[in-house]
Amino acid sequence: MRIYAPNQAILRALGGTNIELILDVPNDSLQSLTNPDAASYWVRNNIINHPDVKFRYIAVGNEVDPNNDNRRYVSFVLPAMKNVQKAIRDAGLANHIKVSTATYTGLLSVSYPPRDGAFGSNVEGFIAPIIKFLVENNSPMLANIYPYFAYAGTPNIDLSYALFTAPGTVVNDNGRQYSNLFDAMYDAHYAAQSRLGGANVEIVVSETGWPSAGNKGATEENAGTYYKNLIAHMKLASGTPARPGRCIETYLFAMFDENRKVGDESERHFGLFSPNQQPKYQLSFH
Repeated sequence: MRIYAPNQAILRALGGTNIELILDVPNDSLQSLTNPDAASYWVRNNIINHPDVKFRYIAVGNEVDPNNDNRRYVSFVLPAMKNVQKAIRDAGLANHIKVSTATYTGLLSVSYPPRDGAFGSNVEGFIAPIIKFLVENNSPMLANIYPYFAYAGTPNIDLSYALFTAPGTVVNDNGRQYSNLFDAMYDAHYAAQSRLGGANVEIVVSETGWPSAGNKGATEENAGTYYKNLIAHMKLASGTPARPGRCIETYLFAMFDENRKVGDESERHFGLFSPNQQPKYQLSFH
């Protein structure tokens, strides 16, 4: 599972459960962790003090983007990553916990066709040193990938392509045949980072989901179809046309509807559960 900020009650609850965890450094904490002592304290307080929690990744920042309001965090991400990495290494945990940051498709200036995927020219200066860090530390890239937003924002994308229900090939990318949008977006991310030295950096899908209300195509039926078919696709461990024969580690967003979240109505309806803790879908992960 993933939590977006350290929460001591949640960390205590996860102790001894065998649930692996992505723990975020929130964007508003990034600047403080450019101080090595603050980073060491953060790691000690939130990681070392919870030895029975199975930490998997530390996501240092989420969707930091030079092109929107998050640009104010751009200069803090890599220094904070380096300081957290050093603190993890000093604690003898570098082989068990990987340090990364969560990117998203909005950083790509080209995503179609997938093999032409590329980061925007004004993003490259931000992301290229991060990719170099990931290579040096054998860490994955975390990427939030949402076929829903591509579908909702692009008139010519068919719903079946986004929901894994297309009957056959929809996009033939110079011999690579795509029958679902998720694979195409994943491979666009991979192409983009490969151009900057990240060909051997694995991509972990740190968020994906579909809303059940609020906008184009946002229904409980479509959301349930997306989640069920995504899970089935991941269980095949068949990879993607550009990265075949591999398991793609993927995290569903989100556990609960965020009924108080600001923004578009659909943003409040990504949960697998309603705020009253009732499940919205019948999903099986086995």
